[in-house]
Amino acid sequence: MISETLALTFRALKKWVRNPASVMPGLFTAMFYLFLFGNSFNPTALLSQSTGASTSLPTSFGGAPTYITYLTSGVICVILVFNMAFGGIDLVLDRQLGYLNSLLTAPIPRAAIFLSGVAQNLVKVLILAVLTFVVALFIPNGLKLPGSFSIISFLGVFLAFVLLGLGLSFIFTALALTVRSIDSLVAIVNFLTLPIMFMSNTFFPASSFPSWLMDIANVNPVTKANDAARLLIVNGSLSSSQLATYGWDVAYLTVFASLLGMLGYLAARRALRPE
Repeated sequence: MISETLALTFRALKKWVRNPASVMPGLFTAMFYLFLFGNSFNPTALLSQSTGASTSLPTSFGGAPTYITYLTSGVICVILVFNMAFGGIDLVLDRQLGYLNSLLTAPIPRAAIFLSGVAQNLVKVLILAVLTFVVALFIPNGLKLPGSFSIISFLGVFLAFVLLGLGLSFIFTALALTVRSIDSLVAIVNFLTLPIMFMSNTFFPASSFPSWLMDIANVNPVTKANDAARLLIVNGSLSSSQLATYGWDVAYLTVFASLLGMLGYLAARRALRPE
């Protein structure tokens, strides 16, 4: 099953790399989010009218020295959610063009088809996530990392993104294998993606939300991924209490990915039937 999964994954990635029109929009979207949201939503000017941005911004945004430092993990989560949600379009096209049916009649495990869809989407968004992180470092008044930030910190940041992306890839890949048309997929993901993003701390701290929305945000896996990533982005090396918080967030994301993996596989197995 591993060889079949890798073969199908490499096929999809080759198509992606050979088509710059499918690669560049994802990167430009991340840049636009960082530039536009980082400046138009920037609360620094508002805070400076009261107690001063230099003291109020870190206090209000978890210690982040600039708003883009706070926003970077949120933008990466936006990239994860939207690219995972719409990444299944290729699978729907494969079904409509008959390629998926040819796979279903071949001696290939059904799990390999599902896992290749999960893997290809995860690889794509992680490449875009790393590029987004690098771009944020070069934006004026952008991402500012602490002196104690290390390669271990970087890996810890992306561990949270990998777990979030894995869970999202499981469920959205299963969804793409279940629906029969691109219109249906687009309608469903448009309905799901915006609530997922705006009911999280992607753009602003959840502490600023009304109580009912705060309760939802605090169980949103996007919030957990942001919390874990921001702890390392803002602090670099973690204290024992911060390390415990990071550990709980990662454990939450692990359970999230595991549950959606099981649900996604069950849904995909029912959907992967020859027509």
